[in-house]
Amino acid sequence: MNLILQFRTRWLACCAGFVMLLACNGGVLANEQEVIKRVKERFPQAFVENAFRTPYAGLYEVLMDNKLFYTDEQVTYILVGNLIDVKTSQNLTQQRLRKLTAIDWKRLPLDLAIKKVKGDGSRRLAIFSDPLCQHCVIQEKELARLTNVTIYTFLYPIERLHKGATARSQAVWCSPDRAKAWDELMLNRIDPKAKPCRDPIKKIEEIGTQLKIDVTPTMIFADGTVVSGGMLAGQVEKLLDEAAKTR
Repeated sequence: MNLILQFRTRWLACCAGFVMLLACNGGVLANEQEVIKRVKERFPQAFVENAFRTPYAGLYEVLMDNKLFYTDEQVTYILVGNLIDVKTSQNLTQQRLRKLTAIDWKRLPLDLAIKKVKGDGSRRLAIFSDPLCQHCVIQEKELARLTNVTIYTFLYPIERLHKGATARSQAVWCSPDRAKAWDELMLNRIDPKAKPCRDPIKKIEEIGTQLKIDVTPTMIFADGTVVSGGMLAGQVEKLLDEAAKTR
């Protein structure tokens, strides 16, 4: 048994123990609204979106601040982490979170994005990116390895973290060839030079807030799957293919 399998087995055992503890408590199961109320009482500063009863006795999953955790009906215990299916090696928590946080592709104002078609452009990917975010730079290098995809880049500077990001985003948008200016900035670190023009940065900020996007890079796939924080090209390819099957 390799180390990964050992870890997954132990983690599953911990989860099973947690569920057994809840089951031993007995009592009538609370409904989801009661659980939400109790979570809000314990975490008044957090944004509690929803709670769902799981197939496991007395265990609920709670979506809070775009994160998923598990708890009992009284919110006495909290389990934070990933539930792994040992047989399939699938991350059940991650799959569930992606489904719960999915964004309807139709909500994206694609006319405000920089459009780049690679190969036949058959697959679709949207990304919210900050020009001075180092993780975004790394992500762009991974995206450069993709083909047969249409990428919509939303300029999403987080000025409070990266001073000067807004000005660079505006310069990219005002460039004659936006896609080229973006690639030169992100892949070669060549600052764009362009005369000021009307840009959609403020509007994109508002849309990003509505969509609860607070991390760059954040990618949105055609099936609504949202991934924040970046991925390797191979992982992106896999999600692109999965999303294409749902169209």
